[in-house]
Amino acid sequence: MDEMRLGAWIAGHLREPGLTIEENRPLGGGSIQENRLIRCRLGEGRREFVLRKDAPATIASSRSRSEEFRLLQAAWAAGVRVPEPVGLCEDPEVIGAPFALMGLVAGVGLGPRIAKDLTLGGDRETLARDLGRELAKIHGVLDPRGDPPPDLAFLGPPEPDPARAEVLRLRANLDGIGAKRPAIEWGLRWAEVAAPPCPAPALVHRDFRTGNYMVDEAGLTAILDWEFSGWGDPVQDLGWFCAACWRFGRQDKEAGGIGSREAFYRGYREGGGRPFTPEAVAYWEVMAHLRWAVIALEQGARHVSGREFSLELALTGRMVPELEQAILRATGPAAWPR
Repeated sequence: MDEMRLGAWIAGHLREPGLTIEENRPLGGGSIQENRLIRCRLGEGRREFVLRKDAPATIASSRSRSEEFRLLQAAWAAGVRVPEPVGLCEDPEVIGAPFALMGLVAGVGLGPRIAKDLTLGGDRETLARDLGRELAKIHGVLDPRGDPPPDLAFLGPPEPDPARAEVLRLRANLDGIGAKRPAIEWGLRWAEVAAPPCPAPALVHRDFRTGNYMVDEAGLTAILDWEFSGWGDPVQDLGWFCAACWRFGRQDKEAGGIGSREAFYRGYREGGGRPFTPEAVAYWEVMAHLRWAVIALEQGARHVSGREFSLELALTGRMVPELEQAILRATGPAAWPR
């Protein structure tokens, strides 16, 4: 990475000609994108940023940095607790690839640590309630009944049947890596048959879970990782957050491994979230296991293909049998619509 070019771009974007980069190092997390801490000096002061760009290999369902940045801007404008969107550079000549720059937010984002370290996040029921409120804000960012604003035109119109559209996407992604997984195919057929209606699609995060938000000792500091966002069924986010695969071993804490469903649901309703039923949430929890299984296969394929050798990616691919077992348990004969 050419720090002189990067520093010149940041200085020009912020209109701070004396800006210099003091530190540039990788940050943990971000298995699909690469995140770096950029600490800059501006006269007598300093500012810290996160630079986000594509990893050497990515997955098909991940949005570009340009699209993710525009979604972050929309969330910021709506008052969602997100990092400040500072700037977007689409010129690959600066550091070799397009990148987004955002304000650094203090806190911890590692999912297993948040779930197990009770010194983080403050009162856990309050944290679950706050997360529910933030999710309601996300679902209220835009009204999908009209044409999307120009900056979000890339989202296209909302799909009238988001659940079955998701099944089609997952099948296409599975076929795209040549994976033959009968248990996942069984689950996708169940999801196709059992798909609930969606009265009003909303802007959904589609990766709203423990590990994609940050906390400090007092509570929630930011919602992260908007690379999968788009129109969809708002209940999808509720199911993803509560799915057993995202509780990091804390199965007694059904809301993201950190709190109760009741607190999470209460915050969502208090924030003006969309109406939902427990049955619809249960459906989207099964879909969460299906989608995570397909993503895990895609991650493993990145390693096996030789495009990006990574122990983390290889181990992610090995998680799939456990997810398939959960899918089969949830979609047995008694679970099929009659």
